[in-house]
Amino acid sequence: MEAKKRIAGFRYLRKTAIEFIITVFALIFSLSSCSVRKYEDVPYLENSTLTVTPTLNIFTSKKKEKQDSPVLIFVHGGNWNSGKKEFYNFFGNNFARKGVTTVVVGYSLSPKVNYDVMADQTAQAIQWIKNNISQFNGDPNQIFLTGHSAGGHLLALAAMNPKYNIEPGTISGIILNDAAGLDMHHYLQNNPPTSGNDYLTTWTNDPENWKDASPIFYLNENTPPFLIYLGKKTYPSITTANQRFLQEIRSIKPDTEFVLLNKKHVPMMTQYIWPWNNRYNEILNFMKMQK
Repeated sequence: MEAKKRIAGFRYLRKTAIEFIITVFALIFSLSSCSVRKYEDVPYLENSTLTVTPTLNIFTSKKKEKQDSPVLIFVHGGNWNSGKKEFYNFFGNNFARKGVTTVVVGYSLSPKVNYDVMADQTAQAIQWIKNNISQFNGDPNQIFLTGHSAGGHLLALAAMNPKYNIEPGTISGIILNDAAGLDMHHYLQNNPPTSGNDYLTTWTNDPENWKDASPIFYLNENTPPFLIYLGKKTYPSITTANQRFLQEIRSIKPDTEFVLLNKKHVPMMTQYIWPWNNRYNEILNFMKMQK
C-alpha cells in the first residue's frame, strides 16, 4: 500500500512538473506576435449540460495573403486527466506566423468524463471548426489534425471511429506526436485499469470499451494520410502501441511517414516552443503534399 502511495505521489509530481515546465517556457518564448490574431475561449459544444464547458482558442495570421490558409487542429495531452489548452499558446502562435490557421482545443477530463465523452467533444470541435473556420481565414477543405500523447489518441479516435460522425474524406491529414492509446485494447488486456491515474473511470473495466477506444481497429482505405512522430526514449507503452499501429497502417497505406526522434515524451512537445524547430517545416511540407 505504501509503495502504491509513493508511486501515485511521484506520478502527481511528474504531471505537475510537466505542466510547470510547459507554462514557463511558453511564457518566455511564445509571447503573442503582432502578426497573429488570437480568439480565446470560443465555445464549440451544442446543448452542453456541463458545469464547465470546454472551449477552443484560434490563432490566425493578420496578413492578407494568408487568407484561406490550411487549418491545423491541436489536441493536448495529459494522460486523459490533466492538461490545459492555455499551456499551448506557443504552438498556435508559431504555426499562425507560418500561415496556418491553428486551433487549440480544450476538452473535459477524467474522472469527470470518460474517453467516449472526450472523443465526442473532440469530434464536435472538429465539426464546429469545419463549419466556422472560414470566418477566421481558414480553409474548411484543408483540415489537419495533430495531438501529443493522449491528444493524439483522441483526435485519431474522433476522426476514425464512425460513431463520432466525422465524414470520411473531410480530414486532409493526421500528425501524431508521441501519441498514447492507439491500441488501448492490447494495453489494458495486459495492464487492467485501476483507480490509479483515473484509468478505471477513463476506460471502464469492459474489454469491448477498450476496443471501441482503440484507433487501430478503425484503419481502412478511407483513413487520412498520417505523419507519425515517435520519441526513441518515450514510455514503453507508447512505443509498443505506435509500432503496432504503424505495422497495421502500413499494410493498408505503405507510404505512411514515420519519424523516430531521439527524445523523451515531454520534449516531443516542448520542442515546438522554438519556432525554428525542424518539425515545423516537416509538417508544413506534409500539409502541402496533401493538396
